[in-house]
Formats: sequence, C-alpha cells, structure tokens
Amino acid sequence: MGFSSLAEIAERAKAEQLPFWRVIFEDDCVFSQTEPESSWKKMQDMYQAMKAADEGYDENQKSASGLVGGDGARMAAYAEAEKSLCGSFFGQVIARALKMGESNACMRRIVAAPTAGSCGVLPAVLLTYEKERQPEEERILQALYVAAGIGGVIAVRSSISGARGGCQAEIGASSAMAAGALTFLQGGDTEAILHSAAMALKNLLGLVCDPVAGLVEVPCVKRNVIGAVNALSAADMALAGVRSAIPPDEVIDAMRSVGDLMSGDLRETGRGGLAGTPTGRAIFERLKKR
Repeated sequence: MGFSSLAEIAERAKAEQLPFWRVIFEDDCVFSQTEPESSWKKMQDMYQAMKAADEGYDENQKSASGLVGGDGARMAAYAEAEKSLCGSFFGQVIARALKMGESNACMRRIVAAPTAGSCGVLPAVLLTYEKERQPEEERILQALYVAAGIGGVIAVRSSISGARGGCQAEIGASSAMAAGALTFLQGGDTEAILHSAAMALKNLLGLVCDPVAGLVEVPCVKRNVIGAVNALSAADMALAGVRSAIPPDEVIDAMRSVGDLMSGDLRETGRGGLAGTPTGRAIFERLKKR
C-alpha cells in the first residue's frame, strides 16, 4: 500500500476530488501493478467468498476441540423470532459474526478481513446491509475498498497481529474497517468515514489476545460480535456528526503503543487473561490429553 496515514488518503481525495474508495482502488492498481479490471475482479471474488462462507455455514459442525459450533444458528433463530433486544438488523449481524467465526474454527473457507481470527466482523455488517438495504453490488465493492484502505494503514502504522498487538489489533482493526465501510454506504464523506474508524478503534483499545488453550475459538468467535456491533454504533455516531477528539492516525499510533506495553502473556500466548483462568487452564489440560 502506498499510504502510511489516513490523512494522506484524505488529502489525495480532496486534492483530486475523488471519493475515498477510488483513491484506494487506484493505489491498489499502482502498488500491485495490476489492471483496474483485475483489481475489481479480485475484490468481487473476495466478496463472493464471504457470501459463500456465510451460506455454507453448518450448524451441526463443531470445532475439533468441541468448544464452538452451533451458536450462529441459535442466534439466527432468536433474531428471526423477533426476540432480539437490538432489533432484526442487529440480530442478523450478531448471527453472521458468530457463524463466520465458528466456520473459521471449524477449518472452513473464510476470508481473512484482515485476519482469520477477525473474519466475521466485515462480512457480518456488509452481508446484512446488502440483504436489508439492497444496494448495488458495485456499492458494496466500493465499501470494501474503503475498508481495505483503513486496514492497510493500520497494518503499516501499527499491526493487525494479535501476537504483536493483542486482540485490539485484530478485532479492533476489523471493527474500524467495518465502521468506515458502513459510513461510506450510508453516504458519509471522507471525514465521517475516518472518524467512524477512529471511534471504533478507540472503543477497543487495550483488548487483549487471550485464546483459551491457544485456539482461535474462545473468546475469539464472540469477539467478532462485539467488533461488528461496535462498528454499527461508530458508524451511526459519525453519520450523526459526532467526531473523535483524537485524530484517526493518532488513534492508530496509540493502539501500537498500547500493544507494545502489553504483557507477553496477553498477546496470543494462551497464558494470561481468560486462558489463565482455572477453567481456561482446565480446558487446556483436557485438550492436551486428547
């Protein structure tokens, strides 16, 4: 990626009178040395893969550890029964985030967005948005370029690795990407897009990576849910005119600093946090004997 800050993208968009997504699209063509049609087709293929993963969810499949599986179907049934406190849209987002996270744990084909552990956030909000609002696919693909631009800057400026920066780097990044994509889809301008991403990321600063038994299952799958619903709230705030007091790039820098200060036990080692609880350790010992 040719950008090291969100401010650079915003400046290019303003100078060339281009929408945010177009700046990222053109940068991708230059950076990856590919034709515009090829870049677009690749993004289209990724979105179709997200759809296929959602449609191919198997509620009867359990992960090898037996820790996850079936919760996505339970949540979907609950949402369809119109029991959800958050309403139908939120209920569907939660269900899809669970399904995608479970599919990853069950070794099914997913799209890392930006990582496998955070694969449920972006598809959950975009697939539900498409179903409910029925935009043209072109609009969804443009939103994916928005998300890619935000994720790319986070990766360059900080990290998207739980082992390096904690879960804030995975779920936090995916939530920021989803917030920006949603804000774009709802007609938000570049400023709103970037502030929605900043607010989403701020809300998850300090989130540790503490996988029980070292598996990307507990609490990872359910954290995809919090990343998705956090993206919805950040997008709505930005669209309402709420702005982050801390500039977006500084929020990303803060995330890097927090990750650097985080104990090694809280960065994907499976030693601290939930993994270090009595039950977490018991699960580890039980699985180790299998």
